[in-house]
Amino acid sequence: MIRVSLVAALGGMLFGYDTGVINGAIGPLKSHFALSAAQEGWAMGCALIGCALGCALAGVLSDTLGRKKVLIMSAVMFFVSAVGTALPNALVTFIIYRIIGGVGVGAASMTSPLYIAEISPARIRGRMVSVNQLAIVTGFMVVYFVNYFIDMQGDILWNQEAGWRWMFGSEALPALTLFLLLFFVPESPRWLSKQGHDDQALKILTRADGVAYAQNELAEIKENLALESGSLRQLLEPGMKIVLLIGITLAVLQQVTGINVFLYFGTEIFKQMGSETNAALLQTIIVGAVNLTFTMVAIWTVDKLGRKPLMLIGAAGMGLTLTAMGLAAYQQQTSLWLLVLILGYIACFALSVGPVTWVILSEIFPTRIRGRAMAIATVCLWIANYLVSQTFPMMDKEGSWLVDKFHHGFPFFVYAFFCVVLVLFVGILLPETKGKSLEEIERYWLKKIRKQNRE
Repeated sequence: MIRVSLVAALGGMLFGYDTGVINGAIGPLKSHFALSAAQEGWAMGCALIGCALGCALAGVLSDTLGRKKVLIMSAVMFFVSAVGTALPNALVTFIIYRIIGGVGVGAASMTSPLYIAEISPARIRGRMVSVNQLAIVTGFMVVYFVNYFIDMQGDILWNQEAGWRWMFGSEALPALTLFLLLFFVPESPRWLSKQGHDDQALKILTRADGVAYAQNELAEIKENLALESGSLRQLLEPGMKIVLLIGITLAVLQQVTGINVFLYFGTEIFKQMGSETNAALLQTIIVGAVNLTFTMVAIWTVDKLGRKPLMLIGAAGMGLTLTAMGLAAYQQQTSLWLLVLILGYIACFALSVGPVTWVILSEIFPTRIRGRAMAIATVCLWIANYLVSQTFPMMDKEGSWLVDKFHHGFPFFVYAFFCVVLVLFVGILLPETKGKSLEEIERYWLKKIRKQNRE
């Protein structure tokens, strides 16, 4: 299980690497192409449009070709994007290859946790799926180090001409590694059973947790697959609409609470606080280290404390630190305390909303709609990510009314408001799924649907 999950989670690592590389590269890229605030947002956000497209395609392809083949296709797109974004002389060419990479990220972001969830026993599923989130933040951490190392190889002019190219091109090596390793892991047993390959599915489940578990799990899988019609219309059935809406809302709220502003624009934010480029990149590495450390804490607690408690604690902490950041920026107190608040916010996200959202999305949907429902939820997640990434430079543009009035604090107040929404949503509507098999979670929704129909 550990070996399979780690290989699958390499897709998550490329997710973090591909989306995080822009953090160090956006400054030199902006100068090289003389980008406006809107163009800067587009250079950042174009990959996220590709992510949404990748999720949409992965939902269909993962149900027809299998989870493993989709991950292999993602690795190919990562490699093509890495090479393509390192070479362009025109912004349009750069945008095209960033979108290709985004398609790979989107496909991997949906398929990796889905694959891991479908092959993991219930008692460790939360930890195994959280390994994917650990891989994502590891990707961010690694690329922050790579960006810092590349930045140190030359002066400002060198980075504006060549440094950013090496930053993007460096992704080619981990992409090639993922491509090769994927040939040594099995297909999802649930997908194999759906295709009529029960013997192969049984062998994989047996290796995962023993003979007794495998036989029982395969029986439950077949029972649930018997209900699957393969129709998109199932997503709009009275009970299924509720589950889908919960998944979509959770996915969107993970993004509009502002995490990727710090992961994508962190270096530029630290420059606004008065740091030089090298110091800003070092501070970004500290952010990555905190993100990685508290994600590891989440992995060891998600199956012990449960999904809801972690989400409530983390979202509340994020809201408090964002509010404090907004007040500090409004009062123009850009001191060490602002860095401490940013690190506190990152810790709260990494402990809860970051990994736990992916755990919930991978397990909350019934088997017969899981691939398509998760695809739709993840598409919405990436669209929300794009909107945040596109609007942040515009809200934070020097000389604008918002900056003159709030001194770069306005975006933090907006994200804090959505943290409050997230706390209320989780507390009122989200069911606890700790320790339940995917089939038990499905039976929970069926009972809820029958109860609503009777009422």
